[in-house]
Amino acid sequence: MDIEVDGLRKTFRVPRREAGLRASLRSLVRRTTTEVVAVDAVSFSVEPGEVVGFLGPNGAGKTTTLKMLSGLLFPGSGTVRVLGHVPSRREHDFLRRITLVMGNRNQLQWDLPALDSYEMNRAIYRIPAPDFRRVRDELVELLDLGDQVRKPVRQLSLGERMKAEIVGALLHSPQVLFLDEPTIGLDVTMQKRIRAFLAEYNSRHGATVLLTSHYMADVQALCKRVVVIDAGRILYDGSLRTLSARYSQRQTITATVADRAGLAGLGELVSVDGDRVTLRVDKERSAAVVAALLGHGVTDLTIEDPPVEDVIEQVFAS
Repeated sequence: MDIEVDGLRKTFRVPRREAGLRASLRSLVRRTTTEVVAVDAVSFSVEPGEVVGFLGPNGAGKTTTLKMLSGLLFPGSGTVRVLGHVPSRREHDFLRRITLVMGNRNQLQWDLPALDSYEMNRAIYRIPAPDFRRVRDELVELLDLGDQVRKPVRQLSLGERMKAEIVGALLHSPQVLFLDEPTIGLDVTMQKRIRAFLAEYNSRHGATVLLTSHYMADVQALCKRVVVIDAGRILYDGSLRTLSARYSQRQTITATVADRAGLAGLGELVSVDGDRVTLRVDKERSAAVVAALLGHGVTDLTIEDPPVEDVIEQVFAS
């Protein structure tokens, strides 16, 4: 296994203070704190080359977990191994084989062109010059950055900066990628381009990827398996397909019919647009409803499961 997590736990002590001047003065003498459990007995493993979605609402413990897996935080208890290493030891051989990309953090030098930051990364990771130039040029071409890498980073748009950040994070050809919201704030076109790039990188290098994202299109495009976490605990670990089957009890049937009479009795009538009708029905009744629709002169018919966003919401509510 590239990633092995067993009973991982992390708590933080957070200061608490009431509003007002008196409370402020009191806190200088006696500070009141409360213990917050960020990650609670989390266990999972990821095989080499696997792309796993790590999903949950804000504050669920996703970023804290990624920081412990990448060695930025010490676990409170439990064991973690990534590529056979204990991340918190931050050994050189471990650090040169992993990378952490955080969509809301800037790793490149703000006032310098990205190319200069890439050179600094080359020195840090001691990448031979020929290998560095080959990998850099390949990544720049794959992400269609062109001359944008020659501009100061502060002059780049958010999408351009995110692509430049990803290039910088992958120059040392890491074997394990921890991606924390890599497409946050990007437009749909840029999200699609970065997803395609990550899929290509995984295919070329067999990299293991642990991805957090609030954009379900990222998860559907890249991940066959998801780990769902809430309040620091894992709620589900398995295939995305099985998740949808387990938590979505209804399907949407859209049909173009010649005769609309009596359709309302087949299921919940969602919409009617001319001769196009949309029904929502329980899964176990889908086959019977389709058979009934065929008697109404159907010329077109589609059956869809609920969006992944709705399925995840049901997981949190259960």
